[in-house]
Amino acid sequence: MNDLPQTLPKMLRNVAEKYPEVMAQYSRTKKGDFIPLNYHDFYQTALDFAGALLEHGVTRGERIGLISDDRKEWQQADMGLLAVGCVDTPRGCDATEADLSYILSFAECKIVIAENGAQVRKLMNIKDKLPTLEAIVAFDPVDENEVKRCGQSNVRFYQFQDVLQSGHEWRKAHPDEVETELEKGQWDDLATIIFTSGTTGTPKGVMLTHGNFLAQLDEIPERIFLNPGERALCVLPVWHVFQREVEYVIIIQGAAMCYSKPIGSILLADLQKVNPTLLPAVPRVFEAVYDGVWRKMRKAGGITYALFRFFVNEAILWTSIDTRLRRKTARFGADHLGFWWPVLVLPWLLLYPIKLLGNLLVFGKIKKMLGKNFRAGIAGGGAYPAYIDKFFWACGIKIVEGYGLTETSPIVSVRPIADPIMRTVGTPIRNVEVRVVDDEGYVLGKCQKGNLQVRGKTIMKGYYKRDDLTAKVMTADGWFDTGDIAMLTVDGEIQLRGRKKDTIVLMGGENIEPVPIEQKLNTSQYISTAVVIGTNEKGEDMRYLSALILPSQDEVESYAAENGILYDSFEELAGKTEIINLIGNEISELINAKNGFKSFEKINRFELITKPFEIGVELSAKQEMMRYRIHELYKEKIAKMYSAKDDE
Repeated sequence: MNDLPQTLPKMLRNVAEKYPEVMAQYSRTKKGDFIPLNYHDFYQTALDFAGALLEHGVTRGERIGLISDDRKEWQQADMGLLAVGCVDTPRGCDATEADLSYILSFAECKIVIAENGAQVRKLMNIKDKLPTLEAIVAFDPVDENEVKRCGQSNVRFYQFQDVLQSGHEWRKAHPDEVETELEKGQWDDLATIIFTSGTTGTPKGVMLTHGNFLAQLDEIPERIFLNPGERALCVLPVWHVFQREVEYVIIIQGAAMCYSKPIGSILLADLQKVNPTLLPAVPRVFEAVYDGVWRKMRKAGGITYALFRFFVNEAILWTSIDTRLRRKTARFGADHLGFWWPVLVLPWLLLYPIKLLGNLLVFGKIKKMLGKNFRAGIAGGGAYPAYIDKFFWACGIKIVEGYGLTETSPIVSVRPIADPIMRTVGTPIRNVEVRVVDDEGYVLGKCQKGNLQVRGKTIMKGYYKRDDLTAKVMTADGWFDTGDIAMLTVDGEIQLRGRKKDTIVLMGGENIEPVPIEQKLNTSQYISTAVVIGTNEKGEDMRYLSALILPSQDEVESYAAENGILYDSFEELAGKTEIINLIGNEISELINAKNGFKSFEKINRFELITKPFEIGVELSAKQEMMRYRIHELYKEKIAKMYSAKDDE
């Protein structure tokens, strides 16, 4: 800890001095090419922006809005404003005018950095609700009409490149003033106010310090290791704390950030162009890769598909035996390894040649999709399905799962790349403690399910201007209630069991976690997304579970073609009795006692929907389902599943 810098800009300075010619950023052009920028120039660009802020009279502690998706200018501007003691208030381009109105007015931002003309337009549309707004800085060129609107509203407008040039000239006229301000920065200085995405209502402003972010860098590079100059593909919204901290992990190791998009065609192409070592992403990105592989194999059909399924199943079996024999899977009691070694070692040996042959014939081709330098992916920001986890490790592709929240800045734990314990998120990192408590707050021992609490140097300062909300989640002795349900293994790894707010309590008193059921349903080739429902449109607990099912359009249409089912649109097809029966059979085959589900976890009713979920509608920025929004959007279908006639 003593070796860590005191602020994020000081960290960047140290890396720029150590690796000035090493590439720090690769920005994607419209043609798909990547333009590099080294650490020396990255750092100097940040200082130029800091100089421009001083030139315009900003003061330490001033909140500056930062409305942009991930791109090279985001870190350049952010490191610059942090260098002079300002506090960023970030959000992505998917933010609505209502979001921005609340966030920027609540934080009293005088200056807002916007990615493009669309964001400037939003700001001008809500100018009357932003009384403190004085200036806008845009990364991309902005239409002259929007610039005029700014002038008419007495808001100064600047292009980012012009600001950098102005700041560069100011620094030459005022040598060392930016560096002097940078030196004033301290560990406990506020760095950011991140307003949560509001999956359950009004966003809360999470206050995080430089020290909150830096404390994680004491150990994370040991678990997620990079060499100077190696590349990481960045596809997530940087305003979200998971991607932001990952970029600090990249920077402190002198590696490079390559900016891409979590869109299948773009992502797969960029993996080939960039050949990254690391891919941090939300689980849905890895699910998309998984689905793409299986879809391609199913279309190939015949012996190709049969061999693929054979090698995958054998590799998963071998991997499950291997992790058990080496104690590399979650343990919640005695594992009787002395008994299992004689029983399993022969199957382990017999399956190993098949696993090697699978690597040669099948898995090597899948690995090539990720580029020739790929070391690992990091899954964070949501529940990572077990079937996806098992598939990639069986293929020899390392995807490690991490865990954290905005309030923990965010990393609580992550499986090490070199020595993971499967189906856990690893042990807590240094400087972080965890415990599991019951609903009364009594501490439970290992291997008991309860509410997960966290304490340590990564915990937020609190919610901005909301001491009342802070008090609800923090104990007097500094423990933060995560709202997650978890168990600790015999060795102290964390295994997550669901979100407390998502727990469904049926009228009979049965407590059900919907995520494991949804993940099992999503293993069906015919189901794209499943949402388990346990309440009606009024939020009242019901007697049984139901589900909203989004069918996989490609697979269902293929099924229709094979079975001579005629239709004019996908919506019409989804209403056909044959398709309803197909999905019903899939649900029955997956959710039953044979697969470990209890009788009250059975899906009694389901309704099909045909519109894919969208970010900002049903999904949050990190692609988590916003269940309260789904209940609002599909209240008629939910009501149908719980009609008075059906409940009699």
